[in-house]
Amino acid sequence: MQKWLSRRSFLELTGLAGVGAVVAGCSSGPPPGAATWAMWSSSAAEKKVWEDFSKYVEQQLKVKSVPTLTPSNGYPTKLDLQLVSGTASLVTAINGTLIPTYAARGAHRPLDDLIEADPDFDPDDFYQPSRRISSFNSKTYAIGFDVAPTVMYYNKTLLQKAGVDLPSRTEPMSWATFRELAIELTEPPDQYGFTCAPAIDDLVSWIYCAGGNVMNEQATRSTLGDPEAMEALQFVIDLFVKDKVTPPIKNLVTESSLSNFMEGNVAFMQNGPWQVVNMRKAKFDWDIIPFPAGAVGSTPRVSGSSFAIPSGVREGADLDLAWKLLKTLTSTGALDIYARAGRNNPARLSAGSAFQPPPDNLGIVQQILAGKVAGGHAFDVTTNWNQVKQLLGQDLPRTFLGQVTVADAISGLTPRLDVLMRQHQDNIRQATARKG
Repeated sequence: MQKWLSRRSFLELTGLAGVGAVVAGCSSGPPPGAATWAMWSSSAAEKKVWEDFSKYVEQQLKVKSVPTLTPSNGYPTKLDLQLVSGTASLVTAINGTLIPTYAARGAHRPLDDLIEADPDFDPDDFYQPSRRISSFNSKTYAIGFDVAPTVMYYNKTLLQKAGVDLPSRTEPMSWATFRELAIELTEPPDQYGFTCAPAIDDLVSWIYCAGGNVMNEQATRSTLGDPEAMEALQFVIDLFVKDKVTPPIKNLVTESSLSNFMEGNVAFMQNGPWQVVNMRKAKFDWDIIPFPAGAVGSTPRVSGSSFAIPSGVREGADLDLAWKLLKTLTSTGALDIYARAGRNNPARLSAGSAFQPPPDNLGIVQQILAGKVAGGHAFDVTTNWNQVKQLLGQDLPRTFLGQVTVADAISGLTPRLDVLMRQHQDNIRQATARKG
């Protein structure tokens, strides 16, 4: 039997001790027997998608659907509060980078027993990267609803105006070719060749393509100082500092590659298919292509999000409804709604065809996930990834401004990253002891 993390321990781990009593009892709660679920939503377009999901749930389950929608930047904190106060929904959405964090704490239950007992659920209908992202410690803790590789957006109008041949729709260009194009298409202050976010989330795709990683395979030490990772970091930083092919950074905190690209004067943007819904508002012609290939090919970050069941959901009728709800939210029918809205690529193979153009080459996303074109690398994270990301966010962005060298930044970060890796190993040992 699973031994769940106690409420007191979870409060201590999340740093929310003392708030449980405050949030408990703040809401009258949903009606009995309702299908409750939590999701982030930060725009009218997103809200419409989840409203359609809610209608679909009610049609399928014949019960009241009660979604709790929270702006994305406040969602993790609110979810923590709901988990520790016992007010969490039957099903909660989780960004893939946080699944190991919640699983290690015992905040969500493993789903393997439910999957094995349900002959109507086919885990093989989900892309393998999504299944990997949704797992921790050899157990399945969530079911994916979206998954996608990082791709390269390009401004077709700008390239055609400059007399540059459009890149191959399926063959990734080399780093050298990409750099040459970015330099050729840069004419400051009115035109630039490339934009990406000055953060590890974007840097990691280049690191993976070079054969490197943030950590070793066992996640016991940082490998950002290894030659492969250093090569990738230096390549990207040189695009900013040496080649100056990127729009000038005005503010490291608020810098937005999407905003830069939407202005219409940037040739290439690194981003994911989740931006398609926003890019459709662009006033120029654009498309996507596979990520540039490094030493080990085009293997950029593959990210995804999933739905999970909190460990506090009681056995019996509540758990039965939670499982039915989770299956409905991740069903082909629901993900077709998600795909048609252009939110992102669905995690199910059977829903992939619903994600239609524009852009013209959008089908490349499914081909990459299926391994037919280029490739991808599931985002490797730790049980304390937020801390790792926060640490990397302190010093690495300064390299984009040329204020510190890549070598000096990594040299200073490595000892502190290794401490976090040891903490991650402790978390795994504790989760294993709980059979989590």
